[in-house]
Amino acid sequence: MIIFCTGASGYIGGSVAAHLVAAGHQVTGLVRSREKADAVRARGIQPLLGTLDDVEILAQAARAADIVINAASADHPGAVDALLGALIGSGKPFIHTSGSSIVGTRAQGQRSDAVFDEDTPITPVPARAARVALNERILSYRDQGCRPVIICPSLIYGLGHGVDPHSTQVPLLIDLAKKRGGAAHAGPGENIWSNVHIDDLVWLYALAIEKAPAGAFFFAENGENSMREVCEAINRMLGYAGPPSAISIEEAAAEWGEGTAEYTMASNSRVRAARARELGWKPQARSLIEEIEQGCYR
Repeated sequence: MIIFCTGASGYIGGSVAAHLVAAGHQVTGLVRSREKADAVRARGIQPLLGTLDDVEILAQAARAADIVINAASADHPGAVDALLGALIGSGKPFIHTSGSSIVGTRAQGQRSDAVFDEDTPITPVPARAARVALNERILSYRDQGCRPVIICPSLIYGLGHGVDPHSTQVPLLIDLAKKRGGAAHAGPGENIWSNVHIDDLVWLYALAIEKAPAGAFFFAENGENSMREVCEAINRMLGYAGPPSAISIEEAAAEWGEGTAEYTMASNSRVRAARARELGWKPQARSLIEEIEQGCYR
């Protein structure tokens, strides 16, 4: 099949594209530079130069493809409308990548006991309201003759298989630990994120392409950990004695930016991938703590 993938040089999109190329599909990937074009071409992906603002390029690529995967941005309505608009009446699948921070709150490192599955009502914080609205808009295209599907990963870990092999949260925490001589979490570190290995996530994309019905929404997780537990594992990996330290939300914002500090590093995002498992998804990769302790991120 012919597959068009945005974000083909990124962590998620590059890993999904690598899997699809290995499975024998023809993958075209949107890239923003000739340097990235050369990098994805070396991995068997046909590059297409452009950005998410190039609506005509996106529409033409979508019309030429059998399957469209958007892994470049969870928050770009113009690109979504261009891609889905080109697929109306075609019956083709459109797999969109969201993120489980849609259920997050500004917890400042405190634990929340709220757990969400795909049927739990969501009242997003203002910073995620637009993403939730975009998700709803995407799924509404199921009534216009195409097959929109949303995959909503939690914290992703493990080495990717594309041009960019690294996720976001754990590498940021490791970099900070190396700079400080010990791991540190934002606030008390009691906040909890569900998590999923990149290899298991890629498998879910493949299953969604094959089996997901129009309008399906899937969380992706296979366990959860507090940020303190993650930081403890980082200290063990790096050989730092003693417990991790706490930094203030202001210090975290200075380090990572306010959005990342508030809505990733100090928030809770606890989800259960009930529908993905009903689809036949059976995650098998080792846990986040094992991945850190066994040196994946060295």
